Formats: sequence, C-alpha cells, structure tokens
Amino acid sequence: MLASLLMLIALLCAGVLIPVPYSEMSPGPTVNTLGEHGGEPVLQISGHKTYPTTGNLNMTTVRVTGSQYRMNLVEAIAGWIGHDNLVVPHSTLYPDDKSPDELNQETAEEFSQSQESAKVAALKQLDIPVGTRVVVSSVVKGSPAEGKLHAGDVIKAVDGTEIKQPGDVAKLVTKHQPGEKVAFLIVPAKEAAAAEKEKRQPKGEDTVTLTTTKATDDKRAVVGIQAGTDHTFPFSINIKLADVGGPSAGLMFALGIVDKLTPDDLTGGKFVAGTGTIDDSGKVGPIGGVEMKTVGARSKGAQYFLTPKDNCAAAAKDKPSGLTLVKVDTMKDALGALEKIRKGDTAALAQCTAGK
Repeated sequence: MLASLLMLIALLCAGVLIPVPYSEMSPGPTVNTLGEHGGEPVLQISGHKTYPTTGNLNMTTVRVTGSQYRMNLVEAIAGWIGHDNLVVPHSTLYPDDKSPDELNQETAEEFSQSQESAKVAALKQLDIPVGTRVVVSSVVKGSPAEGKLHAGDVIKAVDGTEIKQPGDVAKLVTKHQPGEKVAFLIVPAKEAAAAEKEKRQPKGEDTVTLTTTKATDDKRAVVGIQAGTDHTFPFSINIKLADVGGPSAGLMFALGIVDKLTPDDLTGGKFVAGTGTIDDSGKVGPIGGVEMKTVGARSKGAQYFLTPKDNCAAAAKDKPSGLTLVKVDTMKDALGALEKIRKGDTAALAQCTAGK
C-alpha cells in the first residue's frame, strides 16, 4: 500500500515537472459595447446625436496561455478532461516562424482594422456617408520608399495621374523600368490626421520622387510600399478597449455603434452577446474559439449569442444550457435577429444546430 502511494506521488511529481508542447484556451472576459470598461465608455461618439441604450451587446474573448509558458503534463491532462477549456499544440497559437512581438503586432493590427470596419459597416447601414482615400499601408525596410514615404501618407497622384483605388498605384509604378524615377503626390500622414481631427481640408501636399528598383520575384519596377484604403468619418467615433487583440469583435462593435446612433433600442433590454469579424460591406466572418466564447457569455448572463454562420456547427456541438445560438451572415441578419429578440418573436430566429 505504502509502495503504491509513493509511486503515485512520484508520478504526480514527475507530471508536474515534465513540460509538454501544448497551450490552453479558455473563456475570456466579455465586455458590453454599450457600457463602460476601465471607467470609461467603450464607444465614444461626438459630433452626432446619440441615444440612450439598454441591455447588452457584449463582445467576447478567449484567454490563452502566454507564448513563453510551458504546460506540464498534469495541466495538459486536466485541460483535456475539463469541459470548458481546450488544449491545443503550442504551435497552433504561436507559430515557430513568428516571434511573440510579431504576433502581438499582428493581433493589434487586426483589432485596429476590426474597429475601422465596424465604423464603416455601421455608418453604411445608417446611410451616413463615409469618405475613402488611398494611403500608404506599409513601407518595406531597405526599399527606395523607406524614410521618404510613411504609413498613413495619403497618395493623391502618381506621375500626375489621380489615384482612385489602391491598385492604381502598382499599375502606374510598374509602367516604369527598374531604375527610373516615379513621382508621388502625397499628403503627409501627420497633416492628414490633423486635418481629419479638426474637420478641415489638409493644408499642404508634397511631391516625393523615388527611384524604382527591381522586384525580388520578377523584373517589375517597385518602390517598396503597400497601398491600401483609409476612411474618413463625418464625426468622431472612438472605441476604447485595452488588452484585446484580433478581429473577432467587429460585429459587436458595429451593432453597438448603430444602437447608439438610432432612437430604436436594439436589444429591448435583453442580454445579447456575440462574435464575428466584419468587413466594410457588413459581411460577418468566422472566428476561432467560439466554444469558449459561448461559455464565457453564458456565465455572465447572456441569453442570446450572435454566431457567424460558419461557426454554427462548432458552437452547437456543446451549447451552454439557456443560451440561444443565433445564426448570422451579415450585419443585416444581426439587426433582423435583434428586432425579433426585442419583439419576443424568438421562434422566428435562425438558430444554429449541430452539423449546420
């Protein structure tokens, strides 16, 4: 008996000491986009009339173990046995070809872009005009553009030709042979940002001349920038939520903005949570960790969970008791579902079912 007990103790000690190449995902915090977080409103809107809101439109998160944390065998087994957590290979969350800093930067950029798209989708839904402009999204280190063009610079023209969409930039640059010069007419990023903040026209434009170089994969002329689209808004919308990354809160941010900008109370006082990416057109996309997000939402009192169509099957496999999973594919779907919820017409909701 004593020998068996000692053997068990030895095995447990060994299990605690043996690291395994796994990480753990678990339900994370959930925040009401209509409320406050850290003592200040999550959605801060100025320059446009806003309306009182009730109920909840909660965004949801997944908590993960850190990149440097190494689970031991006992923790991994407990995670596998546990109901609400998910143990996955460490490389699933932290690929070997990316450093922790690179991953943090990537998720921060995704979160920032999700906020931008949420604003655009919300205002488009309300038929409020949103301005667009072509900007420098990134500059390649060591390229001709480094130090001369900067992320956020607004590209007005290339070689005198007006730029209307990001693809125009590459078309005009590649008309050149490597080694030839190309002229960019830009509004510097700082001036563009200041003008937007002060709701005025930019005061100055600069001409930046670059010498093209040859692309590494072919003989195209390039200058080493990625062009993208930026938006200008007719009034200020700020989303304040620290320590969150990734794009999955886009849908709930967009719904929160619509709720605050319209006299209708979208939730009717109900507790609605959800997840999903969103693009500028209002299309909702799938996310990771939906099983943990539904658990986290229900534990805080959510009655309904807006679920991206492509996540429905996974979410419905182990649905928390008392939580209705509502299938959505677009912003319009989500608003329609909220209308049914506040009117009590829940039998008409498109619900997620196992396998669908």
